[in-house]
Amino acid sequence: MNPQTPNKNQAHEHDPEAEELPAEDAFDDIDDNYEDDEDEDDSPLVITYTEGAPRPATAPRAAPSTRGRGLRNQPEPEADEEDEEIDTGPSKTKIKKQMHELRDLGKELTELSKDQVNQLDIPDTLRDAIREMKNINSFGAQRRQIQYIGKLMRNVDPAPIIAKLDAWKGKSQSHTAYMHHLERWRDRLLEKESALTEFLAAYPQADAQRLRSLIRNAIKERELQKPPKNYREIFQALRDILPEQL
Repeated sequence: MNPQTPNKNQAHEHDPEAEELPAEDAFDDIDDNYEDDEDEDDSPLVITYTEGAPRPATAPRAAPSTRGRGLRNQPEPEADEEDEEIDTGPSKTKIKKQMHELRDLGKELTELSKDQVNQLDIPDTLRDAIREMKNINSFGAQRRQIQYIGKLMRNVDPAPIIAKLDAWKGKSQSHTAYMHHLERWRDRLLEKESALTEFLAAYPQADAQRLRSLIRNAIKERELQKPPKNYREIFQALRDILPEQL
């Protein structure tokens, strides 16, 4: 027999370590092996839950970080009522319109008489600029002077000036109407004989004899194509009879 060949009977000899362990000792051995494997294994732990068993509370999810994203994702702040009520002043279009109106008003002042300009309550620099306009003949120079007057007008209150101009315009319109009224009466007196009777009835204070003489001489002047001396005197006589209401 070969000494190195194990005896079949020896191979089947009872190994005391190979005996079946009790159930409790087997579970302890599994726990020891599990602890060793847990120390060595870095893989994520998968936990399964038994249906009906309570689940552990989970921590609230953190809000996403906005670091590095600037303010693009941030909500826009609500507008403040005080900011909405801030007056930003007149627009550029309105300012430009006001400048043009002042320039046009200044141009109108250059068309006034010397006496009217003196009656205006304006600075001396503006008054001198208006007077200087009378001495300028070049169109380009006149245009530049008007622009200069418009700039000076920005430093004065236009309301009193406009009121003064309106008063003069009203007086001028009424004066024009008065002159037209006299002219119509003169034409009627020369065209109709009955017109003198109507005029004397309306204005009994008139000198009838003088009017008849003027009318007769004016008709002769027109027939003979002479200078209208009596024609002009009739107009002056009517002005004396019908004075202008101031």
